[in-house]
Amino acid sequence: MKSSMRFWLMILVLGAATAGMAMLSHGEVTPMAKSLKEFPHQILTFSQVADLPMDKDTYEVLKPSDYLTRVYYSPGEGELGLYIAYFQTQRGGQTIHSPKNCLPAAGWQPTVNTVETLSLPDGRNVPVNKYIIRKDLDEQVVLYWYQSHGRIIANEYLGKFYLAMDALRLNRTDAALVRVTAPVVSGDEKEAEQRATVFAKQVAMDVEKIIPR
Repeated sequence: MKSSMRFWLMILVLGAATAGMAMLSHGEVTPMAKSLKEFPHQILTFSQVADLPMDKDTYEVLKPSDYLTRVYYSPGEGELGLYIAYFQTQRGGQTIHSPKNCLPAAGWQPTVNTVETLSLPDGRNVPVNKYIIRKDLDEQVVLYWYQSHGRIIANEYLGKFYLAMDALRLNRTDAALVRVTAPVVSGDEKEAEQRATVFAKQVAMDVEKIIPR
């Protein structure tokens, strides 16, 4: 099948699925196992944490059902940032905001944008987005992905496809955005990426224990 035909077929399927999703009016029941505030305070060697509040203006724009913004610190490993935003529903204008748009809006400029593979402790290989971003003299490695119904994906368009399909099949539009951030120290991007990758593998497993499958 030609690429242009595949493209238009995807558009057609997404359009039909989105229309179907809009017609479903009965409520979604997707309770979380517990609040994200109860997310593990120790992950690997990172046992010192600080929870950060989301400012009112940002919250009004994002409107997550639940969220976690936390800094983890290990004396031997440095610090890592973790952001999780869970949406119980993505109907009525509530949608996940992509870091691809949010990071530049906050003044961070991407210098690297790739998709990497995480090998999880349970044997699965899953894709995640990797960004290296800079603002003034600061540099960070960012790993982020979308997680829902036992599924981990990096591609945002594929995420929209699954969103529409799950709305039709399951009457569910719940999903989470997970983002791990590692500051680059002394220009060592590889070290920051390795630190973020090892941490992200465990985070992905812990997220599955909280959000609905």
